[in-house]
Amino acid sequence: MSRRRPEELARTSRPRRARAAKSATRVAAPKVPKAPKVPKVPKAPGARAHTPNRARRSHDGLAVTSDLARPKRRRLLWGSLFALAVLATLALGARWILQRPYFHVQHVVISGLRHETDAQVLTASGLGAHPSMLSVNAATVRARLSKFSWIDRVRLEKHWPNTVVVQVTEATPVAVAFAQGHVLQYVDAAGRDLGVAPLRANLPTLSFQHPTKPWPYGGRGAEGAYVASRLPAAFASQVSVISENAKGDVTLKMTTPVTFVLGSATNLHAKFVAIASVIAHSTLGPGDVVDVTVPDELAVTGPAPS
Repeated sequence: MSRRRPEELARTSRPRRARAAKSATRVAAPKVPKAPKVPKVPKAPGARAHTPNRARRSHDGLAVTSDLARPKRRRLLWGSLFALAVLATLALGARWILQRPYFHVQHVVISGLRHETDAQVLTASGLGAHPSMLSVNAATVRARLSKFSWIDRVRLEKHWPNTVVVQVTEATPVAVAFAQGHVLQYVDAAGRDLGVAPLRANLPTLSFQHPTKPWPYGGRGAEGAYVASRLPAAFASQVSVISENAKGDVTLKMTTPVTFVLGSATNLHAKFVAIASVIAHSTLGPGDVVDVTVPDELAVTGPAPS
């Protein structure tokens, strides 16, 4: 039988004593009696379960989250205010720079004028006063130039740093008409008075039966001006007078002299084709009246008895 050293005996005996101690502890521990079960209270229909612990944890969690979020919200608020302040400063600085004399109108290029001079348009537009480029407004310039009867449309372009281009489109006269004082005036397609015309102007003359105002061609008498603007080249030079009555019926008096009754200013293409066909293929006498109100059913009558 081998002998063991005291150290080996100590190592082998310690675990046994520990296990024995643990067993003794487990045996000696008194049993804790279980708490009696609380009977469940029946829930009312539709009622939500009440969980105070969960509510308390939820409430505590919200409180902690809110406390942590406040500094972040403050930082975001101050950051936004700082960004707005920087943007406002930059905007004011840019505006101040653009108001310097270098960015004022120094060059104006005007094109399309035939009846007004560049100096007249420059003065009337206000661009001759060298305003800042920032303050130049196309609508304002158009309104100022509308006092010129010949100017129909205005297009304005800015070329930074100090140049403005004004492109003018003038109205085209399509007829002439007598105004007060028996003065002959040019008339455009809208019936506007464009200004004095020479008596030798090679354009048809507008006439309105029983006018109620000095210049009827821009209102109820605008049908005659519209017809004048649509006359085809085939016989436009042969039209001497375009008359209109209170009903809006239009009549063409030719240089031959022959009269064509158009009726209303509608279906003009078909009516003009019928007129051109009659002129080319029919023999008409002075004073004849051709009704083309219905282009497919022409009616020709002789001159009224004297």
